Amino acid sequence: MASSLTCSGVIWALLSLLSAAASCVGFFMPYWLLGSQMDKPVSFGTFRRCTYPVRDEESQSTVMLEQCGRYASFYSIPSLEWRICTVVTGVGCGLLLLVALTALMGCCISDLISRTIGRVAGGIQFVGGLLIGSGCALYPLGWDSEEVQQTCNNRSDQFRLGSCQIGWAYYCTGAGAAAAMLLCAWLSCFAGKKRKHYPY
Repeated sequence: MASSLTCSGVIWALLSLLSAAASCVGFFMPYWLLGSQMDKPVSFGTFRRCTYPVRDEESQSTVMLEQCGRYASFYSIPSLEWRICTVVTGVGCGLLLLVALTALMGCCISDLISRTIGRVAGGIQFVGGLLIGSGCALYPLGWDSEEVQQTCNNRSDQFRLGSCQIGWAYYCTGAGAAAAMLLCAWLSCFAGKKRKHYPY
């Protein structure tokens, strides 16, 4: 099977897949922010939450339901900043995934990725990483929402965690974005083979 990638290109393809996977897994998992409410562990993502209060009709009290789920609608996400973060990070992850899959196909298909296409793909990865990084930077602006304050002992505010802590999924998303922006974008410049020019 012929490849359109150089040795650096194969490393670029694999690293592209790893950075896209890290960003996408981190984005989807609801472990960006960790805290507790009513002595139960609570965690948030950009559009998902684990453990949330529900009204128990039998006992006429509020209990914590220990399961993960998405918010009922886009507008149910606790803050405008988290909604923007969800869209921006989602688009960035989509771009990284698109380039990673194209790069993997370049390992198997000859003449798919030239030097120019490799550089364009690297530019797309840089933009995707930048979008995800922007989403990660926007996320702390939503820590002043009522849901987060209830979870963080009413001491959280923008860029102030209170009693909460940042979870592994936030770091995973950011690390994937950083790898895409720095390593993948640079390696993409050397990914494609030079086209042979025939004199006819």
